[in-house]
Amino acid sequence: MILDAGPLLRGEVESIDIDYMLSPLMLDGIVFDTDAHVVGKLTDNAGYMRLTLKAELAYSTECARCLAPVRGVFTLDFERTVVAEGTLSEEQLDEHFDEYAVLDGSMLDIDEQLSEELLLGFPKKLLCTEDCEGLCPKCGKPRREGDCGCPTKEIDPRLAVLKTFFDEDKK
Repeated sequence: MILDAGPLLRGEVESIDIDYMLSPLMLDGIVFDTDAHVVGKLTDNAGYMRLTLKAELAYSTECARCLAPVRGVFTLDFERTVVAEGTLSEEQLDEHFDEYAVLDGSMLDIDEQLSEELLLGFPKKLLCTEDCEGLCPKCGKPRREGDCGCPTKEIDPRLAVLKTFFDEDKK
């Protein structure tokens, strides 16, 4: 979204309300049910402009441990100080990229920074429950469904010969 901050810069309004849908970048293994709903404000406090946004993004995927379906809504709070082009040096902008949004004349393009922040902030692993135990490594049954009867301790086959060695000493 390209926002015209002209009325704010001219002092005609104290704030500009923002409400729009943003198409998220694709992530491997995650289906976004809808576009991200973005709401917020661009406010002016005596020449100090602040952009405050909240983005909500509905998703569905599989649990990283047991492959059960997982649905949810990811919420991101996004805040930036808005500065006019040329106010800060390139060094300052590079060093504090996550603190500033730069006006191009009176226009403010927020999609690139917001999309990047959504991508970086999205969880890397999503679980069906916080304490998901995953799948049994032997039979593949989800452990949340109960005990599958598979042995929990197994001797390393490379060391199994040593067990017979000690058994012979006891005879």
